[in-house]
Amino acid sequence: MTHLLSCPVCQSTFPDTGELACPHGHKALLRAIYPEKKLILRDEPGLFRYAGWLPVTEIPFTRSGPVTFRSEGFAREAGLSNLWIGFTGYAPERGAYVPTCSFKELEAWPTLIRHRETGGGTIVLASAGNTGRAFAEVARETGDPVLIVVPVRSLERIWTTEPAKDITLIGVEGDYADAIAVADRIASLPGYRPEGGAKNVARRDGMGTVFLDAATTIGRIPDQYFQAVGSGTGAIAAWEASLRLIGDGKYGKTLPGLHLAQNLPFIPLVSAWQAGRREIIPAIDMPHPEEAIAAVEADVLTNRTPPYAITGGLFDALRACGGAMYGITNRDAARAGALFDETEGIDPDPAAAVACAALLRAVESGAVAEDDCILLNITGGGYRSVSERYPVKPEEIIRPAELPVCITEKNHA
Repeated sequence: MTHLLSCPVCQSTFPDTGELACPHGHKALLRAIYPEKKLILRDEPGLFRYAGWLPVTEIPFTRSGPVTFRSEGFAREAGLSNLWIGFTGYAPERGAYVPTCSFKELEAWPTLIRHRETGGGTIVLASAGNTGRAFAEVARETGDPVLIVVPVRSLERIWTTEPAKDITLIGVEGDYADAIAVADRIASLPGYRPEGGAKNVARRDGMGTVFLDAATTIGRIPDQYFQAVGSGTGAIAAWEASLRLIGDGKYGKTLPGLHLAQNLPFIPLVSAWQAGRREIIPAIDMPHPEEAIAAVEADVLTNRTPPYAITGGLFDALRACGGAMYGITNRDAARAGALFDETEGIDPDPAAAVACAALLRAVESGAVAEDDCILLNITGGGYRSVSERYPVKPEEIIRPAELPVCITEKNHA
């Protein structure tokens, strides 16, 4: 590999051997440093068009990638003259070929390749649905072994477009936080490695291709960026991508305002940011998490341990870029999602509908101007256009305090 990793605390740089944390112990999100300081587009149909700013050597063939188009119908309804849609999902008429209908595929491709190039083993991840489905689909194509842990309520969301092998799916009788705890325990065992979440530069830079695609399509860095967030990793990725684009020199010199939304009543990021705090205080920001998580429609946005306070995390991104955070009701999200479907012809997933509602609120409140160049990240959609779905059957369903029998038997074999 020709890229390096850097710690934003101690400024040390070192070769990428799969690290998820600073070798000197600093609590920060590592960043990839690429030899190409200017964005050079590859002749590839999907996200590997931006391979120069991805932490991998191999460039596989895939049509999976983001597309950017100028909004007409939704922009007109919102009263905006320069609204652009960054879409990652399945809509062939728009040139979008992401079969799992989620921008998590943009994370899965470089993460699995980087994992293989830095030692391999079975990669372990927790998911509320979209990430697990994306990794299952990409692993089906690459042949890499993965172990996916999801809450039982999310099992139906794990499917592939062709029958899959080498995928172990574990259901947990609990919520996303319980799935994360189980995945962490499994990843500590021999032969398994954690995928790392926001700490994995491949995940963030894969998601960052949404912003790169927008900038190259529009010809500039947008003034404002809208996205629904659970962990906020996609927003961190947009910030990092914009820093690289500023370094390129061809796309402008100003960071975009970040406008991020969560689904009421589970809004720990909104609560902490609006209070001006770097730290999330659970008793204040998510006092009744189980009830709140059960009440939201976009439950993929319910991360209890987001990378908010860590150096290089979401708090730093918001502070650097400015912007706002929004708490969106299920009702407002449903209305905005239906309006987007009606005007753009794409059925957005619940999280993307939350982002649509945040944009409408920002227009109403005057947080954005009518002629601002705005990028709305529709992080998933197009489900009704996918005809082939093969459910991934769970290997086991366990309680949060347990380890799967298939794992314990393997380690005692």
